[in-house]
Amino acid sequence: MQFHSESIISKLKVACLLCLISAFGISCENKKTASEKTADSLAKCIADGIPSRAAAIQNASLVSAGKTDTSGMVWINGGKFLMGSDEFPDSRPVHEVALEGFYMDTHEVTNAQFAQFVAATKYKTVAERPLNPADYPDVPADKLVPGSAVFTPTPTQVSLNNPLQWWNYVPGANWAQPEGKGSSTKGRENYPVVHVSHEDAAAYAKWAGKRLPTEAEWEYAARGGKSDQKFYWGNELKPGSKWVANIYQGHFPDKNTKEDGYIGAAPVKSFPANTYGLYDMDGNVWEWCEDFYRPNAYQTSIAKNPKGPSDSYDPDEPGAVKRVQRGGSFLCSDDYCIRYKAGSRGKGEVTSGSNNLGFRCVADKK
Repeated sequence: MQFHSESIISKLKVACLLCLISAFGISCENKKTASEKTADSLAKCIADGIPSRAAAIQNASLVSAGKTDTSGMVWINGGKFLMGSDEFPDSRPVHEVALEGFYMDTHEVTNAQFAQFVAATKYKTVAERPLNPADYPDVPADKLVPGSAVFTPTPTQVSLNNPLQWWNYVPGANWAQPEGKGSSTKGRENYPVVHVSHEDAAAYAKWAGKRLPTEAEWEYAARGGKSDQKFYWGNELKPGSKWVANIYQGHFPDKNTKEDGYIGAAPVKSFPANTYGLYDMDGNVWEWCEDFYRPNAYQTSIAKNPKGPSDSYDPDEPGAVKRVQRGGSFLCSDDYCIRYKAGSRGKGEVTSGSNNLGFRCVADKK
């Protein structure tokens, strides 16, 4: 892959985005041909020596386990269901899973909730931590600024071959400054927190006396006791001619028509809950799960309370450690990303974050 910009900041942007891209672009099932995917191999760039941002994690704050508070959660009775989807290669085979009951947050963790965690622990998210100059020998140390990836619409229609066209590495972008320096979460306290890595989400869950859901728990809860449906809400994209989830309408990535009322993330509980009382299990922001990602995980999955494989492997990026993400985001549509459909899976490199990635928690019965 060749990049034509020779500026220092562009080199930094490329390096960081190559490490971050698995959290957003590759999680989606985009409409590329096999030859286009080969020509646009982000994985090859990483395999050839661009370091993972994992090396930037130094002296992470130690978080003590908190006491579980199940207010704001719903109890989901255990049971059996058919997990997976025949539509996606890494979601096959569809298989029966039995789960014990668990509590789940009714909505994604909000900015206000995450702010309480940060105030109590002084925790610094991965996006806020310094980058290690040793990992970027060709970039002056003063240019290695903390930041994260922000979706930026293109001015005109573009080929969908290269996600770097609509993802920008923005210095200063993090959970408290979602669009970078000068932005804030003021007035967005009830929006889902974003720019969180898997480590950040797990740290919050531990502090709250909870944990991240397994992939099986997440899908079981999202299905709401229903099976054989195209979407978690049903088989119609717009039941009753109404949008029931925050996804992308228009032409991706240059024109969002905002038919559902939102261009970016929406406040939690903006759309109807499912039959279990859970909001935004489809769209809004991707949600981290605890399971390591492997495309063939379902071929060897156990039938009772599966927790996923013991390690990760993604043939697209063999050297990256990835965890499962679920639910899709406000950027998903039939134009580009269809992994908001029932039974589909996402994946993300564990130290990566973006402005369409968040989480929710679960808890075991006391």
